[in-house]
Parts: sequence; C-alpha cells; structure tokens
Amino acid sequence: MLAALSTAVGTLLARPAPRLQRGLSLLGSLAYLAGVAALAARVADGGILTYQVSGWPAPFGISMVADALAVVLLGLTAVVSLVAVAYSLAYLRAEDQRLAYHPLYHFMLVGVTGSLLTGDLFNLFVWFEVMLVASYVLVAFYSGPRHTRAGFQYAVLNLVGGALMLLAVGGLYATTGTLNMADMSRRLAAHQAYGIDPAPVLGISTLLLVVFALKAGVVPFQFWVPEAYRAAPAPVTAVLAGVVKKVGIYAIIRLYFGVFAAAPLPVGLPFGGAGDSMLAFVGPVLFLMAAGSILFGGVGAVVQPDLDGLLAYSSIGQIGYVLLPLAIAATAGSQAVRSLGIAAAVVYAVGHGLAKSSLFLVSGALRAGGGSSRFADLGGIADRDPVLAGAFLVGSLALVGIPPLVGFFGKLLVFDVAARDGSALAVAVAIAGAALTVAYVTRAWNAAFWGDPVPYERRPALVAGAAVLAGLLVAVGVGFDPLVRASEAAATAALDRQGYVEAVLEGGDGS
Repeated sequence: MLAALSTAVGTLLARPAPRLQRGLSLLGSLAYLAGVAALAARVADGGILTYQVSGWPAPFGISMVADALAVVLLGLTAVVSLVAVAYSLAYLRAEDQRLAYHPLYHFMLVGVTGSLLTGDLFNLFVWFEVMLVASYVLVAFYSGPRHTRAGFQYAVLNLVGGALMLLAVGGLYATTGTLNMADMSRRLAAHQAYGIDPAPVLGISTLLLVVFALKAGVVPFQFWVPEAYRAAPAPVTAVLAGVVKKVGIYAIIRLYFGVFAAAPLPVGLPFGGAGDSMLAFVGPVLFLMAAGSILFGGVGAVVQPDLDGLLAYSSIGQIGYVLLPLAIAATAGSQAVRSLGIAAAVVYAVGHGLAKSSLFLVSGALRAGGGSSRFADLGGIADRDPVLAGAFLVGSLALVGIPPLVGFFGKLLVFDVAARDGSALAVAVAIAGAALTVAYVTRAWNAAFWGDPVPYERRPALVAGAAVLAGLLVAVGVGFDPLVRASEAAATAALDRQGYVEAVLEGGDGS
C-alpha cells in the first residue's frame, strides 16, 4: 500500500522532471512487487495478518487484513502492473506521460490494493472509488470524441454503482450495527442474540451483488466494457481487464462466502437451492450471470471487426468462467466441492489476468506498429514479427485451455467442479463457451497473423511486454504446483469465517 501511494504522490510531484517521473513510476512498481512478495511470505508463515490503523481496535477502527485470498490477487496485480508500466514508457509519447498518466495509474493501483486489503465495508467503498476515479480519466485519456464518450459512459455507470453501494453500506450498518466484515460475520452467525433480522440483509446483499457485477463487467451489466476497453491506452486496458475486473470477483468471494454465508436464509426458494444460508439464494443468480457472460461474450467476440473489440467481448465471456465455479460452490452440498469451486475461480482468475493482459499488449503493439487493430487492416504479422505472433498464440491457447499453459488447469478445474456437483447444465455452458473461444481466437489468428503482409514497424519494447506475460503463462503452467497450493489456501481463507473473525477481532496469528 505504501509503495503504491508513495509512487503516486512522487510521480505527481515529479511532473517538472519527466525522466525522473518515469523512473519513479518504474521503481515504484518494482517496490510494489517486492512488497507483495514479502507480504506473501509472511502470510504463508503466519496465516492471516491484521493491522489496525492508528491503533484503534476492531471493530471501531479501520482494519487492514491480508490472507491467502488477498495475497494471490495482489501477486497478479503486482506482476501485471509492473509489465504494464514498463510497456507504457515505450507505448505513450513523452508528453502524454508527463501530465497525469503515471500518478493516475498508481492511484488506480492504490485503489486496487486497498480494496483487496480492507477489512470493512465502508472502506471497501472508498477504495473502489479511488480505483475508479483514476480509471475514469485513464479511459478518456486521449480526449477524442470516442474516448470522451466511453469515459463518460464508464463514469456514469460506475457512479450509479457507487451510489448504490453507499446506500447498501448504510443499510447494512442500520441493520447489523457494524461495517467491519469480521464483526458483521460474527453478528450474522448469532443474529438472534444481536437482534438482527436476516430478511433486509438478504435484500441489501443483493444490491451489493449488482454493484460488484457491474464492477466486474458481467452480464447483464457488461455494456460499458467494449467501449471502455477500446478507448483506453493498451497498458491501461491490460490492467483493467487483467486486474481491476478481478476486484469485483474478490468482493463477491470475500463478502458472500465469508460474511453473508453466516446468515440464515429468511425465505423459501422456488428453485430449490441447496443449503439454508444466503449462499443458496446467491448461487443461482451467479449461475445466470456466469452463463449469460460466457455465451454473450463468446458470440459477441466472434463477430467483432477488430482485435480490441474481440478481446473486450472475450473478457466478458472469460469472466463468466470465473463466476461459474463460484455459482456451483455457493449451492454445493459438499464442503469439498465448495472449496474446490473457490480454488478453481482463483486459478482461472490468475490465468485469465495474465493471458488477457498479454493479448491487449499484443493489440497495442499492432496499433503502434501498423496504425490499426482492425482485421481488415492486418495480415501477415507472423512473418513480420514471429515473437509478437508467438505471444498472441500463447495467450490465445491459454484462453482455450491447452496444456501445459495455466489456462488449461483453470478450465480443467472448472469442469471438475461442475462434474463433481453433477451439474450437466454447467458442463454444457462451459463446453459451449470453449467452442466459441476456439472460434474467435482462430478468426483473430487467421485475420491478423496469416495472409498477405501489411505495413508494420516492429516495436521491440512493446513486443517484450507481451512476451513476458506470455512466458509467465507457460512458466506458471509448467510449474503449476505453487499456484494450486496458493489457490487451495485462498479457498480455505475464504471459507474459514471463524479464523477470520478471531484474527481481526481478537488479534489472531500475525496481527
């Protein structure tokens, strides 16, 4: 957190010295990566780490909490953001970087970090807004009519989401008497002792689910994604698709499996959800969102005339694969299936974050070297730039789920969860989505990388950024064991409500 905040302030103050500003931005990203690595090592040794800001004890003060779930996504954030910053130095003109790009980029990173580490709902709202205010400006960064329209649409929709979230936060405080996540989980588990009516909690939690789905860009709240991803600079889009989307998914896991699951379901369900907690209601809703995202995103990607649009719709579809095992986990009768579902979502989120970030960087390199990402203007890139073509091929195969890439293991786990739960419909949706993924990545490869060569100037620094993330897809897939252990630890952390409560409220291990 301090590394990201210090870098944001430092790059803001260094605007009169552009070379210093760019150096601080890169060094700050390296420091952030080192800080996340150190935090991960401490979490691996000590379990849940807590920090009470200014020494005020929970639940009265502001709690910062780091556990295995947060650390995995922080690791993804650190890697993708570092590569994207280095890519930005070569991609953007010096005058474009000087004014506000680097401070805004790192303030967005501050918001992501705070969202992953906060231990209370109001500060989750605050960090969401920090993250999104910076990203509003970055989406409209080029200031053309198309960019301004996309930025305005992105801002308005997320401001509406922010207002709904603030309303929900206030409602939860009025209903439960607390905003600390650990304290809320404890109170909901003993709702009668605290005089809490679960019915309004269910309604308010549904409102929060709408907000998180909007942040993640899942169906039916996906309408901002294509225009925003087309408008933003390529390195910003890489972070939006690879990292920022995952914050909404993290919030769903943290709150619904770690907090609201402690509350009983106050109403009967017409669709026969399994279990008697609020997860029984959330699961079918998540399934509809996941299935809609996979199918809508896949069909939309197949018909796009340009690579940026294809990748934007692909992001909608692929985030559905992250939600699908969570939907199954929410209604699973077995604790083993529930844990596997969360682990599958974490693995898929990491794989998608690396793959989609790499692919957007490939698209940026094509635009920088050839002036366009439209398929009609591309062709023969495999002959002109085999390294860039290789990076695209690796990222695409990771989305399809080809071994030994990490995307294969993510997709395998999704199918495994669906099969263990006996959900034929989930398997059918996943297979349909996989077929659509094959169709659109094949179309993109044939249109952009095969065929008659077009004018193209190779930009080695940009190619290197995409190639680094593609290399990580291979490396993480070949050495999959650390990621699977981390995902299992993340699932355990998400489901261990009592351990979370004790760590935050009673100064558990690592506090």
